[in-house]
Amino acid sequence: MQKLTIGTRGSVLALWQANHIKSLLKAQYPKLEVELRIVKTKGDKILDVPLAKIGGKGLFTKELEMLLLNGSIDVAVHSLKDVPVELVEGLELVAMTRREDVRDSFLSFQYASLESLPKGARVGTTSLRRAMQINVLRNDLDCQSLRGNVQTRLQRLENGEFDAIILAQAGVNRLELKGIPYITPLDFMIPAMGQAALGIECRRDSECVGFLSFLNDKNAVFETHCERAFVRALNGGCQVPIGVNAQFENGNLKVRAILGLPDGSEVLREHLEAKVSDVKDCEDIGMGLAKSFLKQGAERILQKVQNWKF
Repeated sequence: MQKLTIGTRGSVLALWQANHIKSLLKAQYPKLEVELRIVKTKGDKILDVPLAKIGGKGLFTKELEMLLLNGSIDVAVHSLKDVPVELVEGLELVAMTRREDVRDSFLSFQYASLESLPKGARVGTTSLRRAMQINVLRNDLDCQSLRGNVQTRLQRLENGEFDAIILAQAGVNRLELKGIPYITPLDFMIPAMGQAALGIECRRDSECVGFLSFLNDKNAVFETHCERAFVRALNGGCQVPIGVNAQFENGNLKVRAILGLPDGSEVLREHLEAKVSDVKDCEDIGMGLAKSFLKQGAERILQKVQNWKF
């Protein structure tokens, strides 16, 4: 292969991610010509509506996947947490990269922590998962929808529209954000499936399948297969209040998960640890944990979320 075209969204963070993969490819294959093609997805175009209200799957991936299928691009680089658990027929996630910090992070110009926010403080987040967990801890705060790229969100925070916002710590680190007095990782908050990993997608019949395998990170592969299996078994998606995080170390997989209503009034939470030796073991653990949630009423809670008024 002499030339490879990477499809990516156009935000600063998405471009950082695509250029990061480009640099790894150039280091592995010095003679390879790599170019980027920027694509605007549905999730990038509709910015005045909460993500959960837009509905549908693949809000940040569908347009890229269409270009993969028609051969306009060879590879799509995604934030793995945005990739639906059911892939489009003919496409494959060929690599899951080493994860950055998986935690969510609290950012504010005035307040040092979530605990120090005054009653009624406005907290901006795109995520029902984050809002749910904030409401469990402090239901006296006002969680509001915050759309747009990282720079737009930070500008709205600086303008005083919000007292604090929640971002992924991975994005904070990758963009080396400066000038914000208070940036605090939230250890209590369970991340989204796949958070802090990049998902590399291409056509199943493409020569890229073997070509890109060096990008795989074993820990990330084990962890994210477990997380995605958990969400798949619950028939959940990227925009529902489900958090799940797996950590693989020394042959052990530690998993913690949470599911609940956006206002935090009803929540299921569990954690477990087990020995694993391959991807199937990890997926089995994810599915087993989901079955436990279903026995406790997860389906009823998720049905309530479907009818939630945003």
